[in-house]
Amino acid sequence: MSKKIVATNPTARHNYTIEDTYEAGIVLTGTEIKSIRNGKVNLKDSYANIKNGEVFIYGMHISPYEHGNIYNKDPLRTRKLLLTRREINKLTGLIKQKGLTLVPISLYFNGNFLKIELGVGKGKKLYDKRQDIAKKDAERRIQKSMRANEKSL
Repeated sequence: MSKKIVATNPTARHNYTIEDTYEAGIVLTGTEIKSIRNGKVNLKDSYANIKNGEVFIYGMHISPYEHGNIYNKDPLRTRKLLLTRREINKLTGLIKQKGLTLVPISLYFNGNFLKIELGVGKGKKLYDKRQDIAKKDAERRIQKSMRANEKSL
């Protein structure tokens, strides 16, 4: 199956250390899926939560479809995620016991089906973010110096 990424959450890996990922389906209406196919979706401020044994995503913005008129829904409405009972029970345990969060990482088409990649992560402290930035900067410098050495040979 081909995997076509529609949207990613740029702050997910910056603000959280992702320990595990899950793939889930989403319950959507027809005009929402058309809008997503046009790329009019934003995951930046979204998060997922478990309520009454079901997983919901909050804050995912899907722009109204231009030709949808009366069939358009609220862009920020909560949407149900489709996971197996075993996965939901495991996530419930992780969230309640370890204090982890469910963060959407990316939204993609797997064939004709829209899937969302959920990450189970713990929020980073400010010093963790600084360490990650310093590590990326050091790797960038190493790559740059290696390229310079290759050119001089």
